[in-house]
Amino acid sequence: EWMMNGGVSEDIFRLDISRFEKFHCETKFITERVTETLGNLYAMHWPYKQLKTSRNQKILPYHEHLKNKGACFGEVAGFERPMWYALDGKKPEYEYSYGYQNWYESAKYETLNARKNVAFFDLTTFAKFEIEGKDALTSLQYLCSNNIKDIPGSTTYTQMLNDKGGIEADLTVTCITKNIFRIVTGSAVREHDKKHIRKFLNKDLNFKDITDDYACFGIFGPQSRGLLTKIIGKEFTNDQFPFGTGKFLKLNEVSIWFQRLSYVGELGWELYIPIDHAKKIYEKIDKEGKNFNLVHAGAHAMDIMRMEKGYLHWGHDISPAENPFEAGLGFAVKLNRDYDFIGKKSLFETKTIQKKQFAMFTLDQADPGSPLLLHDEPIYYEGKIIGETTSGNFSFNYNKNMAFGYIESNIDKEVAKDNFFEIEVEKIKYKAHLEIKPLHDPKNSLIKS
Repeated sequence: EWMMNGGVSEDIFRLDISRFEKFHCETKFITERVTETLGNLYAMHWPYKQLKTSRNQKILPYHEHLKNKGACFGEVAGFERPMWYALDGKKPEYEYSYGYQNWYESAKYETLNARKNVAFFDLTTFAKFEIEGKDALTSLQYLCSNNIKDIPGSTTYTQMLNDKGGIEADLTVTCITKNIFRIVTGSAVREHDKKHIRKFLNKDLNFKDITDDYACFGIFGPQSRGLLTKIIGKEFTNDQFPFGTGKFLKLNEVSIWFQRLSYVGELGWELYIPIDHAKKIYEKIDKEGKNFNLVHAGAHAMDIMRMEKGYLHWGHDISPAENPFEAGLGFAVKLNRDYDFIGKKSLFETKTIQKKQFAMFTLDQADPGSPLLLHDEPIYYEGKIIGETTSGNFSFNYNKNMAFGYIESNIDKEVAKDNFFEIEVEKIKYKAHLEIKPLHDPKNSLIKS
């Protein structure tokens, strides 16, 4: 199927050569890494396990500052990324388990404070591309299922599909100027998404990978506006800076692109900073943040908070095996557009005959790590397996075990929400509730406040 059609209808990212970056192919990296990975094949496959070899491929300018804050680093796309921050002088090291995780106390502190005050998230690992040229919009409209806005400063959340309508990429497209657009996507899919984009992009356009040129800081939480106003000035009111927009502002004579988006579902901004200036900007934010109870938060906290908000993650919850309608992302598909986009024909044909549907669950059992929800756990309804989970975590803000997954499309969720589902973990079935709305801010009033 792959050879004949140029793609497949299932998720085979773990076999796709485009998951590798250049540094993965260097002799030194391979020679060191292979001493660990072969042994790991027969070792215990712990959840959240971090590899120890071939580390420190990409060290950020402010790395030591984060280390001094207690960061426990994990590796993604070669970057050393804070996963969580140790509390009270504890060692920032994983203690692997299939039950309670030793980083839960940190994640609890980080997520509670992010929802109450403001948090600093290091998002520099996000892949970033720029497309420039007079036909950039036309080419992006063909690549994307949503209608890309061409008003400078506007941001569009969209998917990129394959011919069968499966989701090849999940990202944002921002119009910097009429002829320059910036794409921001996941850390681990830099080469995968780049390959897909360049395959269909107009060859007259200039495509540039700017991932390593910019740091990205997420300043998220109810106090984010107050903190940024203190640092820069009164630029962050709803009138001056609506949700889903961006603009250049200067801080310490550095031109920074501020973008009002938040993957954790809170009021907040992403800051795209030239990498050479990132350290001094971080120091400024950290210093002023003390007056706003700024907390440093890691990737585990972000994963928990995005699940509380009902946000999906490519590679777990969405992939080429799902189309946007199955994933509940129909709002980001504009089938009524006059022009074509990749996958449009297939979506027209399958819109009303989906094979499965996305669903959110919480368990009656409200103890963190008991059970440890991860992914691929069977979902039962009326005694039958009707799907499986794709993501799992524990919400400390709502004191609930959470799971995302897919269930059979013939189940009426409005009817079934009053009945009990079950999710099986380690051969034990746990009572689960189907959640029709996200736990956090279902009306988007906070994120747009």
